[in-house]
Amino acid sequence: MATQPAPTLALDLRVERFPYHQPFRISGHVFTETALLVAELSDGTHVGRGEGAGVYYLGDDIDHMLGEAMRAREAIEGGATRGDLQHLLPPGGARNALDCAFWDLEAKQQSRPVWDLAGLDPPKALRSTLTLGADDPEVMAKAALAIDAQAPVKVKLTGDLADDIARVSAIRAARPDAWIGVDANQGYDIRTLADLLPVLVEMRVAQLEQPLPRGREADLDGIKRPLPFVADESALSLADTASLVGRFDVVNIKLDKCGGLTEGLAIARQARTLGLDVMVGNMMGTSLSMAPAYLVGQLCDIVDLDGPTFLARDRDPGVEYRGGMIHCPAGIWGG
Repeated sequence: MATQPAPTLALDLRVERFPYHQPFRISGHVFTETALLVAELSDGTHVGRGEGAGVYYLGDDIDHMLGEAMRAREAIEGGATRGDLQHLLPPGGARNALDCAFWDLEAKQQSRPVWDLAGLDPPKALRSTLTLGADDPEVMAKAALAIDAQAPVKVKLTGDLADDIARVSAIRAARPDAWIGVDANQGYDIRTLADLLPVLVEMRVAQLEQPLPRGREADLDGIKRPLPFVADESALSLADTASLVGRFDVVNIKLDKCGGLTEGLAIARQARTLGLDVMVGNMMGTSLSMAPAYLVGQLCDIVDLDGPTFLARDRDPGVEYRGGMIHCPAGIWGG
C-alpha cells in the first residue's frame, strides 16, 4: 500500500510585544518590554504554536529572529520536519519558536500531549523562583517581602561589588529563611569574584549564576567553588555542555538559547550523564514560552520560570503562580 504524503504546512509569522509592569534591571541592561516572534504551523486542520524571545546579548533580537524564520519558511512549507529544523537553523529564538510550533502541531495531529511524545512522565507543578531586578538595597528588600513568601528568591546583581553586597545583605535580612540564589549576568571578573564569594557564603546564598563573561570560562579552572556555580551565558547549546564540567556545577537551559524543546531535553539528559545538575530558565516570554520550558523543568533541580510575572499582560489561558509553585494547565500549549 502506498504511503500517504505528509500534509503540506503553512507557516504564519508575526511579532507581538509585551510591555513590563516596570523597568527590569540586570548587569549592563534595563528592559521595558519583551518582543516575541510567534510562529503558527497549520496543516489545514490543526495549528501548532510557539514563540521566541531571542537572546539579547547575542544580537538575536526580533528583526534577527524574523529574518531567520523567513529563511526557513520555504523548506518548512516544502515538507521539512522538526528533525530537519535542527540543521536548517542555528540555536536561537527563531528555531525555538518553530521547534515548539512543530511539537504543538504533532501533539494535536496525534491526539497525544507533548509530554507523552517526548517520553516524559505526566507533568507536575514545580517550585519556581521569583526574580528581583537590581535596584537600591532597600527597594529590593521591600520587593522580597512583597512576593510569595513560599517562593525561592533569585536576585539580580550588577557587578558593582559594594552595591551587590548591600543588596544581598538587605534581602537576607528581610527574608531570613528564604532560598536565595544570585545571578551576576557576567558582571564580575576573577578578582572581584574572589571578594564576593565569602559574602555569599556568609549570607547562605544557595547558588551563583554566571559570575564571569562568556569566553572567560578558563579563568574558573582551579577555583574553589564554595557554593554551586551555574552556567547561563556560558551554556548556550548542547555543544557547550561537556565543557562546563569542572568549572560549573549546574547548567541553566533556556529554550531561546538552545533553539527549542528538542535540544533543551537533549541538554538536560546529557548534563545528567556528565554529573551536572540542571536548571531551566527563561528569557521573559509569555506563558506560551513557559509551557514547553515547564516540560524541561520536569527533569530539573532548579526552576526559574517567572517571566510572565513581569509582564503587564499575559496570554489567556496562562500559567499560574501560587504557593511558591508554577502550575501549567494543559490548554496553554502541547496539551
